[in-house]
Amino acid sequence: MYGAGPIADSLYPISLIVNGKMVQSDVPAKLRLLDFLRNDLNLTGAKEVCGEGECGACTVIMDGKTVNSCLILAVEANGSSLTTIEGLSNGEMLNKMQKAFVDHHSVQCGYCIPGMVLSGEQIIKDHAHPDRNTIREDLSGNICRCTGYQKIVDAIEFAAEKHR
Repeated sequence: MYGAGPIADSLYPISLIVNGKMVQSDVPAKLRLLDFLRNDLNLTGAKEVCGEGECGACTVIMDGKTVNSCLILAVEANGSSLTTIEGLSNGEMLNKMQKAFVDHHSVQCGYCIPGMVLSGEQIIKDHAHPDRNTIREDLSGNICRCTGYQKIVDAIEFAAEKHR
């Protein structure tokens, strides 16, 4: 039977930095990073929607790149540095991207927003002056079923201008 046996049942030590803090744990081989973040670390900003890496609701930043945490095993993140949506703010103070999303009324149901905000962060790190087409293209891995993306693009464009 697939997934059974000593390897699947064993625990493996991992050590990684999550939102600037060292985290060490023993995890099963088949535990997804998304489940580790949500269930073990109580960081519930990343959401499971599709479970196939198509929607972006589970987006986190891993070693400076956005990734779908539903597609990565926790053991694969060993030695990595992760940023989740919870790691962007400074206590109660929102960072520039989060504030831009609020100020531009880019949040509707909120389910996709953590992934959108983290992707926006990555866009302004990857592009000094992203135009609207670049923003749309770089958001292509994030699906929002509530908006037409206009306000989301507006927020990222505004945050990019403030970032310069």
